Amino acid sequence: MAHQVPDLPYDFGALEPHIDAKTMEIHHDKHHAAYVNNLNKALEKHSDLQKKSVEDLLRDLSAVPEDIRTAVRNNGGGHYNHSLFWPSMSADGGGEPDGDLGKAIDDAFGGFAAFKEKLSATAVGQFGSGWGWLVLDGGSLKIEGTPNQDNPISHGRTPLLGVDVWEHAYYLKYQNRRPDYVAAWWNVVDWNAVADRFSAAS
Repeated sequence: MAHQVPDLPYDFGALEPHIDAKTMEIHHDKHHAAYVNNLNKALEKHSDLQKKSVEDLLRDLSAVPEDIRTAVRNNGGGHYNHSLFWPSMSADGGGEPDGDLGKAIDDAFGGFAAFKEKLSATAVGQFGSGWGWLVLDGGSLKIEGTPNQDNPISHGRTPLLGVDVWEHAYYLKYQNRRPDYVAAWWNVVDWNAVADRFSAAS
């Protein structure tokens, strides 16, 4: 079955004023849709690969034929990254995680404030387009950045939370002020969704 763009779990304007409705509309309906269309196009002549989930494709890119590997890496990554990104945000987001995730963040980074500072710095400092990630590596929480639409899953790690720092994610409202966008993004992080991922991966 062809890959499909998942519906947004909220209205385009639900994350205002932190992320504006027009950005959400273009980001979801145009950018994410283009990744999905291009991924499906790359897989057209490969019925065996069409049966794989996007996670499985990205977990083992060496199993993807070389002539379409870059297209699958870029567009499959774009599809998977955004499929994680949308449900990681909510109009009721923000604050700090509690429970097992909150404790794990405290243990790994010395507290939520230090974690927030480190992930923000990684995202803001990502050269060019890319992402900042909270990942589970073995049993350990870590922070990393990836360029373009690369995903930590391709390196054996489990992505728990990602912040998109491609300019299309913020430019209409924030122009070149990436730090302002990342600071605002924390107000919409849905920690319940992140905690569910953490629980499933632990």
